[in-house]
Amino acid sequence: MKKNNLVKLVGVALVVAIVATGIFYGLFVNRLSSSTGTGKTLVVAAKPLKPGTVVALADLKTIPWPTDQLPKGAYETPDQVTGNTVFDAIGQDEPVLATRLASAQSGGGSGVPTGMRAVSIHVTDSTGVMALLRGGQKVDVQVVTGRGSGKDVETEVRTALEGLAVLTVTPQPEQSSQGHTLPVVTLLAKPAEADILALADSGARVRLTLRNPLDDATRNRSVVTLGSVMRGGAENR
Repeated sequence: MKKNNLVKLVGVALVVAIVATGIFYGLFVNRLSSSTGTGKTLVVAAKPLKPGTVVALADLKTIPWPTDQLPKGAYETPDQVTGNTVFDAIGQDEPVLATRLASAQSGGGSGVPTGMRAVSIHVTDSTGVMALLRGGQKVDVQVVTGRGSGKDVETEVRTALEGLAVLTVTPQPEQSSQGHTLPVVTLLAKPAEADILALADSGARVRLTLRNPLDDATRNRSVVTLGSVMRGGAENR
């Protein structure tokens, strides 16, 4: 009787061991297949790439990537990279990221397309707007000046530029060329607009007005003076 019980116990233990092994094997295989079977690839450098190198197909290779989500700024196929210029050195087998490349759309992750300029300006009297500003938003640039001297100073304001994209916002104040400590905003501008921004930043007070990113409307950007406003001569523009 005891022998029969022992045989039964051994049989039950054997069955439990087989079931446990099957469960473990199934989980292991599923985990392994899920980590290697996504079909995603990651583009890496086949050799060290120096700054200024125009990337060719031979400079790249792909490796399997275990998840559906690639690293930020990474590429899945070499054709997405070829023709771009290396902005920052890339080591062999390192992932090729957008921040390391300069293209016609963006210079080394700086967000400056070909034919455009990044210009930093010191912003005054725009504390509330500064709290709302984020990269990618659009702003209009107002220039405030004082004409005359002494009691005859006439304050003037003009919207100099419209619809400029914000690249970065630096809320920590820094010293401007006029001796004021002001926050800094970097804007994306055309070369001629960059000159206007530089001139305004050097010799006037610059204010920003935030606009809807879908709003491309422009208007007559005439000068408005404080005197004309007080006399009711400034019309809605």
